[in-house]
Formats: sequence, structure tokens, C-alpha cells
Amino acid sequence: MEGTVFAPALEGMNHVKSEEGEMLTKPFLDVCKQLLPVIDKFGAAMALVKSDIGGNVTRLENKYSSNPSEFNHLYSMVQVEIEAKTAKASSSCTNGLLWLTRAMDFLVELFRNLLEHQDWTMTQACMDSYSKTLKKFHGWIASSAFTVAMKLAPDRTKFMDVIGGTGDINLDIEKFCTNFSPLLEENHKFLASVGMDDLKAS
Repeated sequence: MEGTVFAPALEGMNHVKSEEGEMLTKPFLDVCKQLLPVIDKFGAAMALVKSDIGGNVTRLENKYSSNPSEFNHLYSMVQVEIEAKTAKASSSCTNGLLWLTRAMDFLVELFRNLLEHQDWTMTQACMDSYSKTLKKFHGWIASSAFTVAMKLAPDRTKFMDVIGGTGDINLDIEKFCTNFSPLLEENHKFLASVGMDDLKAS
């Protein structure tokens, strides 16, 4: 494998915004999809996260495919749902974008932990990121399922070897966290501006 598992996502991030600085639907979803192989390497520990991300990407992609010119900008899907008053439905694209962004927050935080706390086990890094990101939005059932899953996290050294490929994994993780965080931040700001950033899991 050329470079690390992050290489495709890092390349993809260069295309997420239009020249006018608008977040584009397809490139943003592609970057999220390019992280699925990274999540795969966690094995069973991340099965929940992976199916969650995959499901939300598919939901948003289907909406985009229904009218690529209308939904070229990521937030246009949300605008349409807000006008139709369907944004709060659990199957809405707004909800999909919200949870996709939160799952990505969790991943960014997790990889930041792996960089900054070289002495932590993978389970420690996962639990810390979880408590900083997803936990406050999860109900008791989701939270306990997550906690159990994190105990299955792989050995940290083996994991870093697997995702490193032929590249500099620490450098790529740093680039990923630095470049992806502002995009997620922008999603949160937008969702907050329409009153949709604080929805909790049912």
C-alpha cells in the first residue's frame, strides 16, 4: 500500500469545498467513506461506528443522487428539510448529517489521543474520545453497547503498524486531525444555526 490508510482521505479533503468556500456534498461524503477502511482495522470494537457512518453516508448519498444539481452543496439537503419541517425526523438527512459529523468528531478525537498519549492503550484512547464526543448524545443503551465494544479494541502497536503502510502514520494522523476538524466544526455551526445541533439519540 502506498502511504498510510489516510492517504485517500487526505487527498479527498482538498476537494471538499467549492471555490466560493461552500461545503460540497459528494466530496465530503467521499472523505467520510474513505475512512471506513481505517475503521475496519479496529475490528469488532468499531462495528457499531462503522455501520452508523456507512448508513448515514448512504442516506445522504441517496438524497444527493436524487438531484445532484440541487443537492450539490451539503447544507442544501438540510435547508429543504427545514422548510418542509421534516428535519427532526429520525430518518432525515439532517439527522444523518448530524450523526455522521459526530461520529467523525469521535474519530478525530481518537486519532488525536493516539498521537498525544503514546502510553495509552487503545481502549483508553477510545473511551476518552467517546466521553468527549458521542457520550453526551447517547442514551443509556447506546452508551453501554459502546463501552462494551471498546473493550474489544485491538492492540495499539499492531493497529498502528497495520494502518501505517509505507507512510509516516503520525504525520498523516496529524494532517487528518488538523484538516478535518474545521470542516466538522463548520457542520456543527451550520446545524446549530438551524437549531439542529443538540438532538440526542432516541
